[in-house]
Amino acid sequence: MSRFDTQASLPRAEAEQIVARSVDAGQLERRLAERLAAQFCDPIVREVVLEGAAESKRRGKGDIVSVSRNVFIPLTNLCRNRCAYCTFAKLPDSPEAKTYTLREVEEAVRVAVPMGCREALLCLGDKPEIAYHSYREWLAHNELRDTTDYLVRACRIAFEGGILPHTNAGILSEREMAELRPWNASMGLMLESTSARLRGKNMAHYYSPDKDPDLRIRMHEQAGQLRIPFTSGILLGIGESAVERIDTLLAIRDLDDRYGHIQEVIVQPFHPKADTPMAASDLLADEEVAAWVAIARLILGPEMNVQAPPNLAPSALELLLRSGLNDWGGISPVTVDFINPEAPWPELETLRKRTEAAGQRLVERLPVYPPYLLDRPDFFEPRVREAALAQADPSGFARTRATGTGVEAA
Repeated sequence: MSRFDTQASLPRAEAEQIVARSVDAGQLERRLAERLAAQFCDPIVREVVLEGAAESKRRGKGDIVSVSRNVFIPLTNLCRNRCAYCTFAKLPDSPEAKTYTLREVEEAVRVAVPMGCREALLCLGDKPEIAYHSYREWLAHNELRDTTDYLVRACRIAFEGGILPHTNAGILSEREMAELRPWNASMGLMLESTSARLRGKNMAHYYSPDKDPDLRIRMHEQAGQLRIPFTSGILLGIGESAVERIDTLLAIRDLDDRYGHIQEVIVQPFHPKADTPMAASDLLADEEVAAWVAIARLILGPEMNVQAPPNLAPSALELLLRSGLNDWGGISPVTVDFINPEAPWPELETLRKRTEAAGQRLVERLPVYPPYLLDRPDFFEPRVREAALAQADPSGFARTRATGTGVEAA
């Protein structure tokens, strides 16, 4: 069943006027966003929104669509949360539970470098040391003070191995982010949703204390105060309403207005997975996903980097390219998407051909976007910026080089 809302019809001319004014203003306000979203059941309104979002993207980003060639290193899949849609998190006694040794991190980096990877995505479950005695014992056995110490050492291994780290480790304190900042080009946390309803009984985040919206907003604020280039995002289809989606996007815009640190916003559809409480939930239609990518572009404006993962809508890349996105996110030639293992990455060469066939140009980027790297040195530890600049071309995108995949960075 679609989650498109239905209200009184919106004439095409009125929809075009709303969208045109929003494109010219550089942002879409709440009341008008709700008016448009209420009519996403109407393909004419969806088309108007997509056309406006594409124009906004052209004004801010031209014909460029970027992608980051990365290695995905899930340091541990132990997590104290039990999100109703997640298969990443494992219990310590599961045969699928995995915590990387630092030597394994080093090996993953060693394999990734000759494949042209520029980004090490370091990901793990939330607060495993709070939930699991066995994990605390593992840290002690490996002479690690805590998970932050583990993360810092892993980031340093990646950095010194020639790849720029991007850490997405769930909820971190201001102190923890400050410890990680000297070894990271960027960091991130999906805001997911501002809806406190989702923490209610029988909802997606009932057993997930770290999905409290206030905690996640606070971490965004602290990252801004620390001047960290930061990735945020919205998760679609986990029980939130259209109004709550708009509220989430507006919250992200407000955070960037206050701190100027949101470097990209991911618009990610939930994928139902077997053996989870939400296994029987509906998969969002591609048209709905594209419409929300377009609304995100209009709300966030022409300068924001708006991303949609291509592996979660593989048959709809052309539709997404019309929706105002300018980034495909991270794609790995050496590792799977450990969060959505059922959804394989597209080949980079295939992605390039499909992007170009849609009249746009695929370029490879680093885990930090050009405006931060070139114009905002205060957002980096000097050695991190120096290392990133060494891998960048004059425009701030990844410097061209031949790679083992047969595809060039651009």
